[in-house]
Amino acid sequence: MSEPIAATSGTKMMAAVVQERYGAEPEAVLRAARLPRPSIGRAEVLVRVRASSVDRGTWHMMAGMPYAIRPVSGLRRPKLPNPGRNIAGVVEEVGTDVTGFAPGNEVYGTAVAAFAEYAATRADRIAPKPTGLTFEEAATVPVSALTALQAIRDKGNVQEGQQVLITGAAGGVGTFAVQLAHAFGARVTAVASTPKIDSVRALGADNVIDYTREDFLAGPRRYDVIIDIAGNRGLKDLRRALTPRGRLVITGGETNGPLLGGTDRQLRAQMLSPFTSQRLGTFISSEHADGLRDLTVLIDAGTLSPVVNRVYPLAEAAAAVRHLLAGRATGKVALAVPAE
Repeated sequence: MSEPIAATSGTKMMAAVVQERYGAEPEAVLRAARLPRPSIGRAEVLVRVRASSVDRGTWHMMAGMPYAIRPVSGLRRPKLPNPGRNIAGVVEEVGTDVTGFAPGNEVYGTAVAAFAEYAATRADRIAPKPTGLTFEEAATVPVSALTALQAIRDKGNVQEGQQVLITGAAGGVGTFAVQLAHAFGARVTAVASTPKIDSVRALGADNVIDYTREDFLAGPRRYDVIIDIAGNRGLKDLRRALTPRGRLVITGGETNGPLLGGTDRQLRAQMLSPFTSQRLGTFISSEHADGLRDLTVLIDAGTLSPVVNRVYPLAEAAAAVRHLLAGRATGKVALAVPAE
């Protein structure tokens, strides 16, 4: 149910999702409301949001977990109205220092508090929307596909002919990572559960291992690159599956505790890497227009396509997060924001 927020006379309002406290249950902390439209700075753009999407990062920001993120997200309560990050929409207004964008341009990228009819964002965090995608499809790309691109190309340095293992291959980042590794000419082994095997194979995986039936690290095959998205295996096991000079790129981690969550494994990989011939590490994904433009080239060429599992209306953001947490979705879950 939507609840109004008090506003001064003449303030332009918008539909939005609000979160006033941390909590692990989306239905308990996310609700529909009306908020004042955001204002923009000189280097910012106001976007009329037509779609957004949810990912694992949405839950972490919503729950404030692990606690290590709270110096950024807010120590006792969220600093931002909602945990949304992805946007696709139409430019409404541009700041005085912004060049390259004008009202009416269709764009996609990232913004803070993106679960709303309008979002303000820096001009260097958006790019022209791929022409062949709907707003809902485009909104599933930015955070997850940028993470996948940086994991495969920049950190993994995936090359033609290499053997690449991707865990968590059916998720938001994983579905993009499989396509990218395949596009770069690698021999891709993907890890997924039984209902998702065929979908992952259709993305370009040469081999798909059902982790519910076999240990994907137990076989004799050694990999030049492992992209670990699922984050539920130890470093020792992952290293055994690497070639002597292989690369391990950790892009995610299960929340194993409230303080550091899965980041302790990432830190240990970084510290161990200088002492072994294998390259072990992680990274913080960068959200920038250059990466978005690279993705647009791949999308327009038909090399990369978002996999959209389900679309919810904006007011049902809590249900969308719940669907993601259930683990049954292949690919991404989008939010549609109705036109005024």
